[in-house]
Amino acid sequence: MKAARMLLVLFMMMFATVTSSFGAGTATCTGKFPNPITDICWSCILPISIGSARIANFGGQEDIDNPASPVCSCGVNPVIGLSIGFWEPARHVEAVRKPFCLTSLGGIDLDPGIPAPEAARFTRPEGDGDGGSFYQAHFYVNPVMYWLEVVTDFPCLEKGSFDLAYLTEVDPLWADDELTLILNPDAVLFANPVAIAACAADCVAASAGFGIREMFWCAGCQGGLYPMDGHVPYHLGGVRTAALMAQRLTAKMHRELIAWGWHGTPGLCGPYFLPVMDKTAYKTQLTYPIPNTAKEAGKCCQPFGRTTVLWGAGKEYPVRGEDFAFMLFRKRNCCVGY
Repeated sequence: MKAARMLLVLFMMMFATVTSSFGAGTATCTGKFPNPITDICWSCILPISIGSARIANFGGQEDIDNPASPVCSCGVNPVIGLSIGFWEPARHVEAVRKPFCLTSLGGIDLDPGIPAPEAARFTRPEGDGDGGSFYQAHFYVNPVMYWLEVVTDFPCLEKGSFDLAYLTEVDPLWADDELTLILNPDAVLFANPVAIAACAADCVAASAGFGIREMFWCAGCQGGLYPMDGHVPYHLGGVRTAALMAQRLTAKMHRELIAWGWHGTPGLCGPYFLPVMDKTAYKTQLTYPIPNTAKEAGKCCQPFGRTTVLWGAGKEYPVRGEDFAFMLFRKRNCCVGY
């Protein structure tokens, strides 16, 4: 019996050591490059519109308003064309536990050999309630329709290839709530109970359709968009937190003018500066660890802020299923000349 107790104590000490060091860099680095055939829900590009008329909307896909007139013109010497609208898969976002782990590139660990930036961590307070968490995140350029040549000679597709555009590990603002105020000083205005409570309305709107554009400080059912960093005060599951990271990093890219607006009447002739992200211009689809390609009510993409209770169930599992990647479908309006 004494030997058994000693073994039990030894096992508990080893478990405590592993648990306490998890945030210090013992997280594994796993991943998979998204298979464009099996891991992407292509119905998310719908509906296609000409002017305000939607001509293809299989499965009742969600959409925002398009320019009213089907006729448009662009250029100094105006070229007359048709106003086309669709949802373009063009960006990729991932939230990872281990710094420099590129989940969407098959789990490549860059490991630059410098003092590692802050790794993922999870805190549990004493007593009731859930603790917070911290993730690193990466932003990719992924104009998958162009490099797959799904449609040839279509001027509305962004030209390019799969590329890593942003690493939060090299951004000191991502790990510091005070430094990130440089980018979002307006967060001070919404750090009060009334502004946070108003996000409940945004959650309801996002779960039924799209979030409320005017509530730009809200991330729907995922909480608050501010601060635009990797700290989450209430960790209620990996999928929910990763969805928040995707929304925060995209908003951060807009604030830094790395991401632009491509939708609405201003986007007919090309991208334009949009420092305050329009969250209704994005739909997301989980591609890792379990691609969310199974349609629920005809849909497999989620607008920013939608609750993860239904579509996120069963998408997280130990070791290889604790990092997350999302395909971003952005609203695109374009004037196709003839």
